[in-house]
Amino acid sequence: MFSLFSKKTQKKGEAFPFAALATDMHSHILPGIDDGSPDLETSLQLISGLQDLGYKKLVATPHILWDMFRNTPDIIHEKLDLLREAALKAGLTIELDAAAEYFLDEHTNELLAKKERLLTISGNKVLFEFSMAYPPFNVKDTLFEMQMQGYEPVFVHPERYSYLQKNKEFYDEMKEIGCIFQLNILSLGGHYGRGVTELSNHLLKKDYYDLLGTDLHHSNHLAALQQFHTGLFPADYNFSTRFRNNQL
Repeated sequence: MFSLFSKKTQKKGEAFPFAALATDMHSHILPGIDDGSPDLETSLQLISGLQDLGYKKLVATPHILWDMFRNTPDIIHEKLDLLREAALKAGLTIELDAAAEYFLDEHTNELLAKKERLLTISGNKVLFEFSMAYPPFNVKDTLFEMQMQGYEPVFVHPERYSYLQKNKEFYDEMKEIGCIFQLNILSLGGHYGRGVTELSNHLLKKDYYDLLGTDLHHSNHLAALQQFHTGLFPADYNFSTRFRNNQL
């Protein structure tokens, strides 16, 4: 089995080239609206850390999961304006933007049925996730409706769905219908467990990933990113051309 932890690559490589990616398109840095940053001070610390890593642009993507996080475009944009103002006062030069991470639930289906404008990255890309506890129901119907309305679905952290270990054909189906795949960077370092790392390896081998995201929620994630290195990828991996982050 293909493994990024083979003898050839398990040694520590160079510092990860975050600057080559330029944009982090998945993070939870808006203060106090989901399970990410709890307050403005923490948000500024996280942003400062990501800027120090080399990122030039951050797209905050708070959860829209109606049973837990009832975020709306107005709420998200209000928090974005607050964070931009605070970042400017703090002397941070990084560009800040916002979209959302949509949970495929009844609320999202209602938004699509009403043709409500969804929050997107890079024009028309919509980040989506579903339950990590059980397989999704009618996910293809929802994604088809997104596409009919002109959106390009982005399947975030597909490697984190452990039940797909026994149903890897699902990934093939998601690719066939046109989904973009986004890898959580820390999935490769064992942060979410061995099974997640194995699925990351599987999807990397199939060349399915298009985007890399931090999925940053808190300072522990930032500390892990600061220790991340290129030794977890195959040798001579060209990050700036392999992933599309710097086109966002």
